[in-house]
Amino acid sequence: MFFKSLRADINAAKRNDPAARSKFEIWLTYSGVHALSWHRAAAFFYKIKLKLIARIISQTCRFFTGIEIHPAAKIAPGVFIDHGSGVVIGETAEVGEGSVLYQGCTLGGTGKETGKRHPTVGKYCVISAGAMVLGNITVGDYAKVGGGAVVLNDVPPHATVVGVPARIVRINGSKDGVDLIQEKEDPYQEDISYLLDKVAYLENTLAELAKDSGKQLPEYKGRQEHGQIEEDIKE
Repeated sequence: MFFKSLRADINAAKRNDPAARSKFEIWLTYSGVHALSWHRAAAFFYKIKLKLIARIISQTCRFFTGIEIHPAAKIAPGVFIDHGSGVVIGETAEVGEGSVLYQGCTLGGTGKETGKRHPTVGKYCVISAGAMVLGNITVGDYAKVGGGAVVLNDVPPHATVVGVPARIVRINGSKDGVDLIQEKEDPYQEDISYLLDKVAYLENTLAELAKDSGKQLPEYKGRQEHGQIEEDIKE
């Protein structure tokens, strides 16, 4: 079983990495393949209740490969972790066969919940570099998560998501039928609009007070003419 899974991992690396020249080279040098092998050893000890040994193996793997996989995580054979440094996979995470995880991605939780609190990634998904998939959510089969995206909701199969927070930009490679209205809202737009309205209100109120007092407000010349920008830079 172990060697069958190892062969699947090596084949996945050969299939997904154009820089791979031979399976022997992959077996010797690819940290992602090594990490998955270490993980399966850790998972074995975790299942037979030797959890301390399992965590020691997991942390040793992290030291040598830069990839941290909790021993309880469920990773199917044939997953490819490319480059690998900084990859974190949580305790209740699941990754389906054929999926590709790039460096710096995280399959993590969102707090101190108990039970299933990490993502389930389907088959043949792509989790790009720096992406964070957080919480008990599902990434459907063949879905793609863009680099640096923060995914907090379920991703349907064959969808492509990008951004912070992640939004769907394509399904099956097409934008047709993709509803972006809910995800397109700028989280700062409401606050900025409120501040602009308040500034306008204060300006009008101040102008009325100056008019009643018979005084004229000085013209605003901007921060730079008063030397404020230079002072801010020095500070």
